[in-house]
Amino acid sequence: KFCFTLHVFMMVVEEERSMEEGLLKLKNLNDTSDCRITACVILSTFVAVCGSFSFGVAVGYTSGAEIGIMQDMGLSIAEFSAFGSFCTLGAAVGALFSGKMAIMLGRRGTMWVSNILCITGWLSIAFAKDVLWLDFGRISSGIGIGLISYVVPVYIAEITPKHVRGTFTFSNQLLQNAGVSMVYFCGNFLDWRMMALLGALPCVIQAIGLFFVPESPRWLAKVGTEKELENSLLRLRGRDADISHEASEIQLMTRMVESDSKSSFSDLFQRKYRHTLVVGIGLMLIQQFSGSAAVISYASTIFRKAGFSVAIGSTMLGLFMIPKAMIGLILVDKWGRRPLLLTSACGMTITSMLLGLAFALQQKMQLLPELTPVFTFICVTLYIATYAIGVGGLPWVIMSEIFPINIKVTAGSLVTLASWSSSSIVTYAFNFLFEWSTQGTFYIFGAIGGGALLFIWLLVPETKGLSLEEIQISLTGQPDEISHM
Repeated sequence: KFCFTLHVFMMVVEEERSMEEGLLKLKNLNDTSDCRITACVILSTFVAVCGSFSFGVAVGYTSGAEIGIMQDMGLSIAEFSAFGSFCTLGAAVGALFSGKMAIMLGRRGTMWVSNILCITGWLSIAFAKDVLWLDFGRISSGIGIGLISYVVPVYIAEITPKHVRGTFTFSNQLLQNAGVSMVYFCGNFLDWRMMALLGALPCVIQAIGLFFVPESPRWLAKVGTEKELENSLLRLRGRDADISHEASEIQLMTRMVESDSKSSFSDLFQRKYRHTLVVGIGLMLIQQFSGSAAVISYASTIFRKAGFSVAIGSTMLGLFMIPKAMIGLILVDKWGRRPLLLTSACGMTITSMLLGLAFALQQKMQLLPELTPVFTFICVTLYIATYAIGVGGLPWVIMSEIFPINIKVTAGSLVTLASWSSSSIVTYAFNFLFEWSTQGTFYIFGAIGGGALLFIWLLVPETKGLSLEEIQISLTGQPDEISHM
C-alpha cells in the first residue's frame, strides 16, 4: 500500500510539474509576442518624435535668434521676453485641450492638428513684417507644441512593448535635444527667418508619416472598436504574433476603469488618484522651476554675461546636445526612472550652485576673472547634460505611464498645463531676474533642485518593466483581475 501510494503521489507531482511547465511556456510565448520590436513600432515612434524635433527648435529658438530678431525688428528686452514666453503661453492653451482632443480625435488626429498649428506659426515667424506677426506665430506654434508635448509620449507609451517602453518614450527627449542642437549650431550662420522654416520641416514630415502608422490600441479599446484594436496590435507586434493575451489585458483594464468612474475633473481628486496626480504635477513643476527652460532658451545671454564667446559656446552646446541625451535613452530601461531622476536632480542642483558661485566671484569679489567664463561654460554644459538624462524627459515618460485611461484625458491636460504655465513664468521672468542678480538667480534654481531630490525620493514610483495596466493597478489599488484571466 505504501509503495502504491508513493507511486500515485509521484504521478500527481509529475502531472502538476508538466502543467506548470506548459503554463510557463504559454506565458513565455505571450511575453515574447508582447516584447517584439517590429519595423512598425520603430516607424511609428519616428513619425511621432518628428513633432518633438519641432518642439526642441521652438524651445531653443530664442537663444539662436535673439540678436538677429532684436536688431531686425527693433525689439526691446521686454518685447523679446514677451516673444519668448508667448510660446509657453500658447503651449499652456494647447495643454488645456490636449487630453480632450486626444480622446475625441485619437492620438494621430491630435498630431495632425498640432502640425497645422506649428506650420502656420513657423511660417508666420519666417515671413514676419512686424512684431504682431512674430507674436502670432509664436503663440500658434506654442499651441501646437502644447498638443505635441502631451500626445507624443502618450502615443509612444501605448504602442511600444513594456520592456523597451522607457527607451522609446525617452526618444521624445532625444529629438527635442536634436531640435535645440540644430538651433544652437545653425544659429551661427543662418538667420532667424531660415531657422523658422527649418522648424516647420519636421511637422511636414510628421503630417505625411501619420498616413502610414496605426492608431494607439489603447485608444481604440476605449472607443470600443475591437476589430480595429486587434488590427492595430497585429501591425505593431507582427502579423504572425499571438496578440490575444495583450488585447484581452487592454480590454479588461479599460472596461474595469471605465465602469469604476468616468473622465471628469472631480474624479482626479479621488483618494486613489491623488498620489498619481501629485507625482505628475510635481515632476512638471520641478522640471520648469529648476531653471531648465531659462538656461536652454537664453544660453547665449548667460554666455554673454559671463564673457564667454557666444558663437563658440552655442556651437559646442549644439554638438553636445544629442550625445548627452543618448545617455538617458540607454539607461532609462536599465537603471530605472527613480535612479535617473535622482541623479539628474542632484547634478542640476550642484551645477546651479556652482554657476551662482562663478558669477559671485566674477562680479562681487573680482576673483579669477580669466577662469570665470570657461567655468561658466562648463557648468552650463553639465547642467544641461544632467537635466537631459532625467528631469528633461522622464516627467513626460512617467506622465504617460501612471494615469489610467479613464482619467488620462483630464489628468494629462492638467499636468501638461502645469508644465507650460510654469515654463511661461520662468522664461518671461528670467531676463529680469538675471538683471536683478545673476548669482541669486542660480541660487534659487539650486534650492528648488534640492527640494526636488526630496520629492523624488519620497513620492515618485518606479515603473520600469511593468505594463501600463500593472502600473495602474499598483498605484490606484484596483483588484488584480488581470492576473486571473
